[in-house]
Amino acid sequence: MKRSNAEIVQEYGPFPGADRVHGVSFDGQHVWFASGDKLNAFDPASGKMMRSIDVAAHAGTAFDGKHLFQIAEDRIQKIDPKTGRVLATIPAPGGGGDSGLAWAEGTLWVGQYRNRKIHQIDPETGAILRTIESNRFVTG
Repeated sequence: MKRSNAEIVQEYGPFPGADRVHGVSFDGQHVWFASGDKLNAFDPASGKMMRSIDVAAHAGTAFDGKHLFQIAEDRIQKIDPKTGRVLATIPAPGGGGDSGLAWAEGTLWVGQYRNRKIHQIDPETGAILRTIESNRFVTG
């Protein structure tokens, strides 16, 4: 693998009340980040905080083009970003040991840090569709 240095083009924050970032996703307009007890949205052009949703936000955050998905301890919440309402909840495959979340191929991908796995799961049921094993710890 060829390695090269990354170029930092923009930094954001600090954001009041957000000591840590537990997950990040972009919805095409805002950057959403999880900060423990809230999902926060800011404008990437200005860096200005736009809004927050009071919802448990402990690990990965993903966007499917319409909804936000957020790991909250042992579950994944499907959230309407317009209203902030939790529309559905499915079990997280790691039962609280999940470390990251992404949306691709019409499914959710969930990282498990200590187990060194990435699970592709059905976003409606939480059923594991396949698992990829890693020889490294899996973060976001």
